[in-house]
Amino acid sequence: MAKTNSTLFRVALVSVPWPIFNRPSVQLGSLKSYLEQQPGFAVDCYHPFLDIAKNIGMDVYREIAYNGWAGEALFSPLLFPEKKEDARKLFSQSFQGTGKKLPQFDDLVKNIDETCTTWLSAFNLEQYNLIGFTACFNQLLPSLYFADKIKDKNKSIPIVMGGSSCAGELGRSLIDTFNQLDFIIDGEGEQALHSLCRFLNGTGKALPEKIYTKTQIPRTLAEKTVDIGALPYPDYSSYFEEIRRIFPHQPFIPVLPIEFSRGCWWNKCTFCNLNVQWQNYRYKKGARMAEEALQLSQTYECLHFTFTDNALPPKETDSFFSTILKEKIDFDFFAEIRCIAKPETLQLYRRGGLSTVQVGIESLSSSLLAKMKKGTRVIDNLAVMKLCSGTSIKLEGNLITEFPSSTQKEVDETITNLDFVLPFAPLDAATFFLGYGSPVYNRHKDFSIQTIVPHSKNRLLYPQKQLQATTMLINDYRGNRVDQRKLWRPVKKKILDWQKFHQERSQKASHPLSYRDGGTYIIIRQERMTGPPLLHRLRGLSRKIYLFCETPCSLDKILREFPQIAKKTLIHFMDDMHNKRLVFFEDEEVISLAVRAEQKTE
Repeated sequence: MAKTNSTLFRVALVSVPWPIFNRPSVQLGSLKSYLEQQPGFAVDCYHPFLDIAKNIGMDVYREIAYNGWAGEALFSPLLFPEKKEDARKLFSQSFQGTGKKLPQFDDLVKNIDETCTTWLSAFNLEQYNLIGFTACFNQLLPSLYFADKIKDKNKSIPIVMGGSSCAGELGRSLIDTFNQLDFIIDGEGEQALHSLCRFLNGTGKALPEKIYTKTQIPRTLAEKTVDIGALPYPDYSSYFEEIRRIFPHQPFIPVLPIEFSRGCWWNKCTFCNLNVQWQNYRYKKGARMAEEALQLSQTYECLHFTFTDNALPPKETDSFFSTILKEKIDFDFFAEIRCIAKPETLQLYRRGGLSTVQVGIESLSSSLLAKMKKGTRVIDNLAVMKLCSGTSIKLEGNLITEFPSSTQKEVDETITNLDFVLPFAPLDAATFFLGYGSPVYNRHKDFSIQTIVPHSKNRLLYPQKQLQATTMLINDYRGNRVDQRKLWRPVKKKILDWQKFHQERSQKASHPLSYRDGGTYIIIRQERMTGPPLLHRLRGLSRKIYLFCETPCSLDKILREFPQIAKKTLIHFMDDMHNKRLVFFEDEEVISLAVRAEQKTE
């Protein structure tokens, strides 16, 4: 509920569809706790996506939220009635071939409009001095719709929007194009929102340069980068109040988002635009992050957390999980990580509660990985896929297809290497998209891209006038698109076969490529796409060498460990194992691919 002290400058922060409904908004929670630390300010947070989830059904909401474009399509005709047929087409295309049965497009649009209208009619605008929206992926049209409806009720209340959809030229074009917006915050919001509030209440005489407005306003020097280690813990109380009110008979325990770092410590991937809103890479100390997770767990009685980071900070993550492990609490964490080579590191994380990871695999061609500037090779990707299998960590990830300037050689290499990853958790095919601010976007000529054009799906969502005037987060391009699509078609087919193999195999069986150790020999069991499993026996020195290569090892390292074997003989052995898909051999380094079979317990 809103506070009633009239001396306070009051702010309403709103998170609109389509976030995953069982997670509070980390943006709103962080901004609320920061701003209320400053004297004279009160913040109320609202999550109207919960009302929509209730009215269209949680299962339907979940499908739309995970789809992305479909959610924007449902709001397009509410803002632009003339785009209704195009939006219906995009909605239908979004679920084509998925087998998902959803309500009719028109029925969903009507339901959403009625839900939002009801929500807005109960929203007491007059008590607020400022209303803010966070617009990240798939939230731009819903935010514009809500802002438009608020302006219809009261044109005098200023509206500010922030988030990744507002970075750089994106934000400048939004403030110039859409009359329902008064301010845009480009970049992180804590200090900027505080400055805006002080400007509006008269205690501040100027605005930072990265707050965009429609009129000329005095400007201050750029603010210092915020120390995220000194920020207060996010305040999720509003979200919990809402779920108790909206879902009184369907209680669910949310997953809490937590932030370890901002930016990316690698920050070189050519396709990535996830850091357009961040300046400088920063991270919290492991002990500080552990204190925050423990406090949030006790405050909201939740054990499931998801890190919002692009990649966890390695050294401090070790410290964090070491600290959490000592607490003996059954935490469950999701995180995005880069490739980890040490089994003991991933085992520590698993014991500390890390159950699911998204790893930036992206490719199974080393030359393509170099073009992407991933800083990894195929053997590194296979190593982390194997490690996740061996530590019972669920691995999620993508293989980027149709990357501009891909060659037939790189596609062939990918097809070959898909045979080696068959035993491991399958990845998803993710068609390359041109993200605003990414190195490919900024240097598109270097990647065989002739011209950047609006994305075909945005053309279905926005009228031509708005589309031409607005810079979008996701774009299309002219170049070798047709050739790339044809080139990558067999890869997409093979990825589907890989996924089908794991869906159809018995989950009660041991790992698809596993070994049992007999002391002087090992027996490797190898499942195949077709036919019965193969069994391989390695004795004596062959067993020792195979087990020695648990992580990537150079031939020189193996020869130093086993001086009794000649290099020529070792290469012959490794070539044989490679041809059987039992090891992977690259740049005179090798990794064994079988994981140890789970041992029976009493």
